[in-house]
Amino acid sequence: MAAATGHRNKTPSYEIYAPRTSSQRIRLNRIAELTAGLASSHQKTSASSKAVGGTKPKGGGGDAELSVLMRSMMVMNPEPCHPQNKSSAYDVHYGEDFSDDEEDNDLLGGGLTTAQSHPTQATKPRDMIRHSLHVSHQTSAVLQSCITSTTHLTDALDSALSLSADIGIRHAELLHHSGELSTSAERLQSEESMLSAHASEIGAPLQHYDAVDTLGIRVGVLFKTTSTGKSSVVVRGLARVKVDSEEYVRILDEVDDAVEFFVRGEGNVSAEGVEYAERALALHEACIFLIKEAVVDRIQQATADVTAALNIPKQILPADKLEASLVYTRFHGISSRSRMLLSLLIERVDKSNQYRDLLLLCRNTFCSSRESLLRHTVRAHMDTLKMQHGLVGMTRLACVFLMRICVIEGALYLDFFGGRKPSDIENVNDDGDSNAPDSPKTDEENNNNGPLTKISKSGTKNDPSKQNTSALEDKAFLVMLDSLCSPLHRTVRRGVVLLNDLDTLCQIVSVLREERSTANASLDTRAVARTISGIIEDSQERLIFVSQFLLQKEAVRFRPTAEDLNYPEKLLLLKENSQGDLNTTNEQQQEDAVKAQLKVYESWFPPMRSVLRVLSKIFRVVEPRVFEDIAFQAVQACTNCLKDAAQHILENKGVIHSDLFLVKHLLILREQLSPFDIELRAVERQLDFSEAGKAVTKFLANRNRQIFSMTTENALVTLLREGVSVQESSVDSKRDLEDALRSACNDFIEHTSVRSAGLLLDLIAQCKSSASDSKNQSFMAAENVKNVLLKTKEEIKNEMEETRNQMGIYLESTATQGILLKPVVRKICRSLDECRRHIVDIRDGENGWDSSFRAEALKLSQDIELILKDDSGRKTVVRR
Repeated sequence: MAAATGHRNKTPSYEIYAPRTSSQRIRLNRIAELTAGLASSHQKTSASSKAVGGTKPKGGGGDAELSVLMRSMMVMNPEPCHPQNKSSAYDVHYGEDFSDDEEDNDLLGGGLTTAQSHPTQATKPRDMIRHSLHVSHQTSAVLQSCITSTTHLTDALDSALSLSADIGIRHAELLHHSGELSTSAERLQSEESMLSAHASEIGAPLQHYDAVDTLGIRVGVLFKTTSTGKSSVVVRGLARVKVDSEEYVRILDEVDDAVEFFVRGEGNVSAEGVEYAERALALHEACIFLIKEAVVDRIQQATADVTAALNIPKQILPADKLEASLVYTRFHGISSRSRMLLSLLIERVDKSNQYRDLLLLCRNTFCSSRESLLRHTVRAHMDTLKMQHGLVGMTRLACVFLMRICVIEGALYLDFFGGRKPSDIENVNDDGDSNAPDSPKTDEENNNNGPLTKISKSGTKNDPSKQNTSALEDKAFLVMLDSLCSPLHRTVRRGVVLLNDLDTLCQIVSVLREERSTANASLDTRAVARTISGIIEDSQERLIFVSQFLLQKEAVRFRPTAEDLNYPEKLLLLKENSQGDLNTTNEQQQEDAVKAQLKVYESWFPPMRSVLRVLSKIFRVVEPRVFEDIAFQAVQACTNCLKDAAQHILENKGVIHSDLFLVKHLLILREQLSPFDIELRAVERQLDFSEAGKAVTKFLANRNRQIFSMTTENALVTLLREGVSVQESSVDSKRDLEDALRSACNDFIEHTSVRSAGLLLDLIAQCKSSASDSKNQSFMAAENVKNVLLKTKEEIKNEMEETRNQMGIYLESTATQGILLKPVVRKICRSLDECRRHIVDIRDGENGWDSSFRAEALKLSQDIELILKDDSGRKTVVRR
């Protein structure tokens, strides 16, 4: 044991330095299980090693045999052995890797490992060689068995591949046969559809014959054949079907199809088809009669009952109790059933004229009934409002009342002829089902939840608002609403025609315009808007007539009195009153501000005051073109009146008052017209007969005249064309006003200049007229020029002061006064410059001139200029 232990220490195993991993050990075990021969040899070798018992061989023969055995093993495994990565013969076969010599020795057999580890227990070389050969034989047997198994596996794999190819071929054949079967099935299906359609076409006429034969009893029609057997007699009786039921809808559809087939289709080819066509039309008339009986007669009976209950022709129903009366409650009660039947008519209105005529009859009956029930109440209410509130108040209240009537009448009309109820529309879900489980319904809706509520599939259900809009635009309904609104037009027109008050007419037009804008906002009240438009036209016509009458009376044909032309006394009285008001307190001044403005307004010339008053009132209540025409005529008349008044004042009060009066009023007129922003232009056309005599002479002298010719060479046409001409002239009142104002200002400047420095202006005019000979003229004598300048100096100050005072009376604005005085000052200054130039040009000794006269004359001219500048500067200070 000690020797063995020492030997182990001398030859340690590589596993100590490079131990096997768990994966390597698992692979070695698997290789051992697959190579059963190696495993058994290893066990035998291990057993023999244990049997030796650890005896130590003597000498070195064992080592030499072991080396020979190792060489033979190396010959069997020619792979080179590397110390870090060594592979055995078994590694090549099985693909496993090993890391050291000890793994290789273990693979070769347990005996070899035992011999290396325990050299003392090694067997003889011969036995070991034999043993190695035996192991090799077993290994070759195992390999032969593996090769045999691999051969069998290859054969099985070839069989599987051939079987798979056979299955693929059969699958392709199966796909081909299934395609042929599918094509045959589709062909058979199309043939079946064609045969079914052909069978339906063949059997379609039969259902129409059956419908005509079987539906007569249901709608109360019997067909009896005559004795000849060639025709049938129609006998009317009681219908067995209810017009509100689902069965009636089905019967009506079948009758419509039968009429379409026999009357308009292919069913009337044979004699029997003609007979059935007559029967189908009889059935159709019977069905329509049932609807007429259920709708028209019901409306007429309801109208008669309400009329008898309320005694409407003799007793007027109060307007405040109208909505809650039988006039509406009774009709709302019959609206549900009527709407169902009317929906059938509306859907079928394009199929037959009979449906259209019946629908029109229903509408006319409804509208006439409603008009007969409401007409007396509306008229009585109009008269009551006029008596209680006057014409203006009645206009507003009556419009509101009629708009309310139109709204409730429109709602009632939609209950009969409109679409579905709003609640029905809301209950329609996305799938088109009106019976949604979560939508609450009233009892009436549940009772009406039949086929009639589902009739409208394309119009009402998809877009009810459009159908309601079209229903409210029915001609019969619009005529009925216009008839209900006509009492307002009649009442207002009677009052307007007799009205001469311009303010009241303007108020009426303003109120009507406001109410018309309100009525146009809704489709239900458009009838009121149309009626109001007619009233507005009548009111504007009366307004235009009254305004033109006032303008003719107070402007065109105005004849001023002495009091009207009492200027400047009227203005002085106004200033005295205004100065007296300055002594009052501030509160009183605020209270009297309106009165003061009215006093200023009263100080204007009456025609201008009337023109501005009329234009300001009608500006917003008549059409712009009409206003421009009236303003054009009014401004022309006012301007002419002002000029005539200025001429009267000139004759009585003097030129300065005439000029200032005209300037004042023309300025006011222009200022008051500017906010209107209108073009006071017109084109006047006149017929000119100046060439008529020549044309008649030429016409009579022409013996070959063609009177009855239809060409342009007709003698009468030539006579009119040559004898009568149209003269056009453009008239601009605003331009005429500006020209009149400019002329008045120029006249004032000229007259003021002459009055202030007339002698000086005459002197300058004489100098300009005499040209070069002015130096020797008598008017340029030194004494004469000196006297002119002295008198001008004496008069100019007083005249300018007087002019300034008079301007203060007529013109309140100091800026306007300065604008008018500046041209006067400039004109006198230019005259002084001309005078000085002439004085300087005259030599001493000529016409009595010397240096002393020249100096004195120049000094006087400078003094006059200083007076003018001082006056102008003083006015500037006042203006500031």
